[in-house]
Amino acid sequence: MNYNVNEIGNLIAVNYEAEQPTVSARDLHKALDIQSRFSRWFDTNKELFTEGEDFNKCTSSTVVNNGAVRQIEDYEITMLMAKHLAMMSRTEKGKEVRDYLINLERAWNSPEQVFARALKMADRTIDKLKTEKAALIEDNERMKPKEIFADAVTASKDSILIGDLAKILKQKGIDIGQNRLFQKLRNNGYLIQRRGPSWNMPTQKSMEMGLFEVEERTITNPDGTTKIRKTTKVTGKGQQYFINKLLAAS
Repeated sequence: MNYNVNEIGNLIAVNYEAEQPTVSARDLHKALDIQSRFSRWFDTNKELFTEGEDFNKCTSSTVVNNGAVRQIEDYEITMLMAKHLAMMSRTEKGKEVRDYLINLERAWNSPEQVFARALKMADRTIDKLKTEKAALIEDNERMKPKEIFADAVTASKDSILIGDLAKILKQKGIDIGQNRLFQKLRNNGYLIQRRGPSWNMPTQKSMEMGLFEVEERTITNPDGTTKIRKTTKVTGKGQQYFINKLLAAS
């Protein structure tokens, strides 16, 4: 029995979403009325074509006897490959399918269709640009307070206590207290972890980076003896460094 155009169209669904129209290899196998199993037929013929150019593996769905939908292996093939396979079948149905695909391809490449696709692509580009612009505006608005604060810190030359830095961070939405900030700085190698006189003093690395300074005060005891008290302070550069680092991680 020969096909009419509508029957072929019902058997072979064309995907127009890609740059070039494609069809399902399983649909083509059914339309050509190939008697051998699909996997054997396709494996035999695919050697003549290039994967990634002429065909790509995909899945399609089929309804089994109990009414359930099952995913099965399929291939998305170009119109050119489909026409070749139809011709290779050497049957009247193969000729009809090939003629049908040729007519579809002619319609696809008509000036009207080319213009329609160009308009559709332009609409997609505009929508994409609108979405990207909206996202950029949102990001800018969200980052603006952070950038202003970071710039203000850069201009500041005053060093502050680590506890004061924790308060500033908390005001800016970073939920961290003084103790947790000290712990984080120790864990990440900015402050000395070893218990003793040097505990919570800057490491050599952080001093070389200019993140801290150590303020020394001489304390005179009632008995006349003196001792030196050392306090770690965060420099303006260190404030900017840690604020940017913690804001980026938040």
